[in-house]
Amino acid sequence: MTPPLPSTGRARRAPARVFSCVLLALGVFGFAAAWVLVALSSGRLGSWMAILGAIDIVIVLRLGGWRPGPARALLAAVATACIAILAIWWIIAAHLGAMLGLTPWGSAVRLGFHHAWTLAGIAIGPIDLLWMAASVVLAAVASR
Repeated sequence: MTPPLPSTGRARRAPARVFSCVLLALGVFGFAAAWVLVALSSGRLGSWMAILGAIDIVIVLRLGGWRPGPARALLAAVATACIAILAIWWIIAAHLGAMLGLTPWGSAVRLGFHHAWTLAGIAIGPIDLLWMAASVVLAAVASR
């Protein structure tokens, strides 16, 4: 009779990795939704929320069990950029939807890339870009 092979632990880590990815996706979409609510209630873009989004992503990655290093720093930077892109897309869609009698999610799926790019270019100023760039750098540095 042959002895059983030692377990590598991969079977036990697979559900944890899926949970970590779901947690990260919920963090990105949830914070983008919070940013949209702040922007719509204040009537301003609220680009300072990007810094809070970076902090949120850093915490989510640590709670999700992602290993420290350059890969986690890159993932944090990309996730923070995704929060900003989603939030701005939804803010533009909500404003257009209100003018056209559509719901924000109905307007978001109809909004074209070129139209959104044009409206974002009008709405986003240099200070807003600075907040967003600083948030990406903060996420990368804080999650190393």
